[in-house]
Amino acid sequence: MASREEVGSWLEGAPQGSNGYRGQRFGLPEHGPGSFAPMGRRIGALAFDWLIASVISFAFFGYEPMATLGIFAVETFLLVSSLGYTIGHRIFGLTVRPDTGGVPIVGFFRGAVRTVLLCLVIPAVIWDGDGRGMHDRAARTVIVRL
Repeated sequence: MASREEVGSWLEGAPQGSNGYRGQRFGLPEHGPGSFAPMGRRIGALAFDWLIASVISFAFFGYEPMATLGIFAVETFLLVSSLGYTIGHRIFGLTVRPDTGGVPIVGFFRGAVRTVLLCLVIPAVIWDGDGRGMHDRAARTVIVRL
């Protein structure tokens, strides 16, 4: 069981007195390519991917929200796991990579964990001090600029 201190420090972000920037603990640069992705771009990419899933869903199933969610999940899982980005990520200049550095491929296990939690919504809207959602923390991934 996690203690209150562990949970509190995770929710509050960087330790007090640290002068770091978002993504510093992952070895990311502060600005430019490879730096931590800003929230606006991430939300824009998510909205664009949802729009694509909605159009495909409407074309084949009419108005069916669960079909849209299923198409969104399949698109996200396949593209992030294999390429490291969705169509929305690519348009907004983002990519998903493991937070451990090294090989820039997310892989199918991390992609599956990330997609399932993203589709549950709540884990995606709870962020840590770096701005990573619980879905990225659980999958050990980070979204960076291209």
